[in-house]
Amino acid sequence: MNTTMNSKIKILLDLKPALDGYAGIPQETRLLFRGLRSVERYDVEGLIQHGGRKLRSGVKFRKNQSVSRRINRISRVIVSLYEKPYRNMYEAVLDAIDSYAQRSILRTRAIFGHALKPSIFESAHFEDFVWRTFFAKTLDVSDKKLVTATNFRVLDVPRTMMHKVGIAGMKYSSNPSYIKVGTVGYDFFLAQTPFPGRVSDSTKLLVRYHDAVPVLMPHTINDKAFHQASHFQALQSNVRSGAWFVCVSEATRKDLLKIFPEAEPRSAVIHNIVSSDYFNEESPKGLVHQIIRNRLSSVEAFASSVKQINVDFESQINDDFQYLLMVSTLEPRKNHLLLLNAWERLKYTTMPKLKLVVVGGTGWDSGPILQAFRPWAERGELFYLNDVHAAELRILYKHARATICPSLAEGFDYSGVEAMRSGGVVIASDIPVHREVYGGAAEYFNPYSTEDATLVLQRVLSDEGVAIRKNLRNASIEVGERYLPENILPQWEALLEHIGTQK
Repeated sequence: MNTTMNSKIKILLDLKPALDGYAGIPQETRLLFRGLRSVERYDVEGLIQHGGRKLRSGVKFRKNQSVSRRINRISRVIVSLYEKPYRNMYEAVLDAIDSYAQRSILRTRAIFGHALKPSIFESAHFEDFVWRTFFAKTLDVSDKKLVTATNFRVLDVPRTMMHKVGIAGMKYSSNPSYIKVGTVGYDFFLAQTPFPGRVSDSTKLLVRYHDAVPVLMPHTINDKAFHQASHFQALQSNVRSGAWFVCVSEATRKDLLKIFPEAEPRSAVIHNIVSSDYFNEESPKGLVHQIIRNRLSSVEAFASSVKQINVDFESQINDDFQYLLMVSTLEPRKNHLLLLNAWERLKYTTMPKLKLVVVGGTGWDSGPILQAFRPWAERGELFYLNDVHAAELRILYKHARATICPSLAEGFDYSGVEAMRSGGVVIASDIPVHREVYGGAAEYFNPYSTEDATLVLQRVLSDEGVAIRKNLRNASIEVGERYLPENILPQWEALLEHIGTQK
């Protein structure tokens, strides 16, 4: 590790999730990048890479290269992020041939240990792109200078191709053969999920490990064969290479050690950082109906339902409007259908006026969930929202009767912490990670039992549950503070210091 008195510790942080990932990991990536950039002793740069698209290379040679030529090269990197490399069938065929040739070259380079050297992305002329593409969805505008005032690196090979090249090596060996990425000059490379590659000997590989769902619950993911194989094989390679694993929860660390117990000495737990956008503020409840009206989903599978909603918003959504809130990507492991069943039971029995508000993008196998939503949406009882900004979400959290987190499996689960920070009440599935992260600031139910979920919802949401809700809000203050940057970043500093002393 760089030990010179006046030199900084150099960190290269994987930004791919911030470009094309799901909601939770991209948010954590942005917050972590911002947090580490705020530490004076660190020099943090981001690695730009696309999941499935080959990018143009950035600046490779500074010597005798004009400013205009460098700007043009970086500008073409940006274009390659947004446009397909082909415009017609002929070009598509050429691109397919090029991809095949590239995979063959990468396999050869992996076998002989030839490294891919990331090119330079000079951000000075492209701050708008860097800010709006990678950071603006999560960070406050006051952070713009902090996260853009650095150069980045470009790895032009698609991440998916790196996975496939590594796995293809198993045709000739019992172990995958992953390509090396040239990280000379960096003390640490911090990957967000298992990394399908190797790093330079002078760089320590850290894997920010979010969950083991692709391995332990492969029935809940999309493209099952590829995601399971790519996750497991890359994870195994990282373990064997001596990587450190910084898990987002103790529950995640235990799952990691179920699969690879030998990783135990090089595993640690540092929880996620919560965004500063979430805090308890006074806001009129009347804003809720404006948010619902403006953010109703227009996703294709749900559009017909939205058009059929035939309700008077002013009468349906008023100061007496009571709703249960869920914030999560729509996919099977999030357990939306059990929530729907429990809420329906309350509607039919003791709480007929209780609405359900669901916020989140569509994920894997979301079709059955959307179909189950439709009848209630058409009756103006269920509202499915997309593209809700943090400032709006803060209002929804605060005024909800409760926020429910019913997942079957999670690595961390931001929504409960965000709700607590916003002054809301949290009800969660009784899984290890929720007990760990939320502690005594939530009420819990069996995620496999509709009956138990209904009973807990009834106990907390009813008029008789006022004292319970008050106690939960009070407990949430201390729990929510645990995940603020000032409490999480010192843990990163201590861990990096510890790892840096290891041989």
